[in-house]
Amino acid sequence: MNDRGIYRIAGICSLAAIAVFFIEFPFYLVRGDFPSVAESFKLPDYVTRNATNIMTCVLFDLVILTLFMFFAAGFRHLVRQADHRHEWLATLFFAVGLVYVTLTLIADSLQAATVVDALNVPADSTAIRTMMESMYLMYGAVALWLMGILMAIAGYATLATGALPAWSGWVGYLCALACFVFVPTMFVRHVDANGFYNPAGWGAVGIAAGFPLATWMIVLGILMIRKGAPDQAGPS
Repeated sequence: MNDRGIYRIAGICSLAAIAVFFIEFPFYLVRGDFPSVAESFKLPDYVTRNATNIMTCVLFDLVILTLFMFFAAGFRHLVRQADHRHEWLATLFFAVGLVYVTLTLIADSLQAATVVDALNVPADSTAIRTMMESMYLMYGAVALWLMGILMAIAGYATLATGALPAWSGWVGYLCALACFVFVPTMFVRHVDANGFYNPAGWGAVGIAAGFPLATWMIVLGILMIRKGAPDQAGPS
């Protein structure tokens, strides 16, 4: 496969991943209010009520993360081909991307495990609470840190190699900053899934963990598809 084909596939996978993300996002909005951590006895009922919803979101994540890996591999190739001196940046980008994928898969596995526990009566509310608390930073501060690093590396690589328009590198920096702003939520001691700025808050887990990365991937997806267009591509 030539370079143009790789860029097109990577760009299409990027946009497809975000399309699935926008299909998935409303599923989180219809689950109802999340019980307080102090009311762990309510967790089995909450999980049982949303069991199909939760498993569907885990399935969506599997698709999204698979498409993301195709995109990450394509962007790595793009940077390497643009300037071999920055191959280390391309490799670092891909490595951070794989760590992010692995972290999210672990969090998704824990989320699916809460459903398995809740549907096997009698459910263990303590075990469900433990697994849910284990997911807070995986979906929140830790994921945001990795996403911020990922987009910052990509932004710098874009500016350093000229692989894509310079303005797209600054988009990467701005989206990375939006993630880093929510990393300190890990220090907030009050955990409230219905709150905004805390380890499990919808600001960190719902907004910052999804939309900055989505914005950046839409921009890069479009640019990479255009990069792979026959009438705009250079020699492969």
